[in-house]
Amino acid sequence: MNHDNQGAADNAAPIAVLIENHRAFLRYLERRVGDRALAEDILQDAFAKVVARPGQAPAGDAIVPWFYRTLRNAAIDRFRRRGAADRAFEAFARELETREVPARETEAEICACVSRLADTLKPEYADALHEIDIVGTPVKTYAVRKGLSANNAAVRVFRAREALKRRVMESCGTCADHGCVNCTCRSRP
Repeated sequence: MNHDNQGAADNAAPIAVLIENHRAFLRYLERRVGDRALAEDILQDAFAKVVARPGQAPAGDAIVPWFYRTLRNAAIDRFRRRGAADRAFEAFARELETREVPARETEAEICACVSRLADTLKPEYADALHEIDIVGTPVKTYAVRKGLSANNAAVRVFRAREALKRRVMESCGTCADHGCVNCTCRSRP
């Protein structure tokens, strides 16, 4: 056997051991995360990482305990990311509850650039802003229509608002600092 074939065989052995233990790994994750589909996703991601970098896996009998630690860390990371999305959703919900609706006269004075600049955002951001902020579609309804979780939809509209805010600041400068009241942007070329 030449050196290249030996390296491939060395990399295949740990992967074979992991595949043999697939069901045990899945049960372990399912007990920890409480959701079979989520457990399968985490396991699939972990397998993909090992296949992509087989040299990082320890040799011999150490691979199974190492992979359990890898799965535990992957589950923790997934819950941390989910927690961050949940916090963003809660912040967005609080923002909606405390949001003040401007008087019609003030609304008419708001910078005309906002709608033009919204159209320059990523299409999914422009769509989210239009549906949720202009049309008034509830976030949960928007999420269902787009095939998203409510958390993902809330994060999308939050990011869209932040992107729009940056664009308005870049375009309008001090006008935006003062809420675009008495806007001079319309008179600009």
